[in-house]
Amino acid sequence: MRFFERRGLARSAVLAAGLLLAGSGSAAAASGKLVLYTSQPDKIAAETVAAFNKREPQVEVEVFRSGTTEIMNKVAAELVGGAPKPDVLFIADAVSMEQLKADGRLASYPAADVAAFPAAAYDPGKTYFGTKLITTGIIYNKAAPSRPASWLDLLKPEAKGQVVLPSPLYSGAAAIHMAALDTAPALGPDYYQRLAANGADAAKGNGAVVTAVAGGQKMYGIIVEFMALNARDKGSPVDFVFPSEGVSAVTEPVAILKTAHNPEAAQAFVKFLLSKEGQELAVSQGFLPARTDVAPPPGFPKTSELHILPVDLAKTAADADLLKRQFTDLFGG
Repeated sequence: MRFFERRGLARSAVLAAGLLLAGSGSAAAASGKLVLYTSQPDKIAAETVAAFNKREPQVEVEVFRSGTTEIMNKVAAELVGGAPKPDVLFIADAVSMEQLKADGRLASYPAADVAAFPAAAYDPGKTYFGTKLITTGIIYNKAAPSRPASWLDLLKPEAKGQVVLPSPLYSGAAAIHMAALDTAPALGPDYYQRLAANGADAAKGNGAVVTAVAGGQKMYGIIVEFMALNARDKGSPVDFVFPSEGVSAVTEPVAILKTAHNPEAAQAFVKFLLSKEGQELAVSQGFLPARTDVAPPPGFPKTSELHILPVDLAKTAADADLLKRQFTDLFGG
């Protein structure tokens, strides 16, 4: 500061020097090793890291990729052992983030720019941030006897034994979907019981659902929209509908652990994902953006046109084990 207070230094020079120092400080901060645990598919995770490295080339990103459940189990084991490795978690659902938040494991990032995000897309305490909207609706085989328009259509006689759905034991999106439908006024808490009574079968995850419906083993499935739409666009004999009662949504949130070894690089990664550039990357990968100022992919409705079924994330996190037990009782493990 003494340097800048010297007499005769022009005000413009002070501002220029300040900007230069701020810029160089930011560049210096975003360096070193960043450990990322993510549930993104391999190809998409690699694209995300590559795009981030174009902005922050001095950061070396080490990636561990698996399903959200396995990631959470791995993080829990590392925390118990006193040696958590990840700087950043980038996983499928906010329920898992709520659990970590309740345990005091997430760092707040107050400077995160969320001006273009709906309030429901991020934690008010800014400990985790949704990066996209991944909705769950109905996939159907084009040879199906009817095109579904409602969640109740999966309970009809023509759908008996012809429905497959992902298990919340493997899919975070499936857990949130179960919680959303349980509290939807038009469906009620017995909806999954009625699905089971109509012969619906459970699969481990969304990938198994699209395989079963595309292959004709089942005519209908409950699935995240991008997997169904991607399969359709690649020529599979399937289509997708957003049911009239509404859809559940996961936001694929990102968070920084309090135990992060490189918090500067972690903040840079989160900042990139929330930026317009990062959101446009998500669109190019076939996802609905969380930002309201970024257009959706072709064939997707605008975010404002979707009816998102509400979910109490804190309650869902607290009831996670109960939901899984209820599902297992109905559909098996």
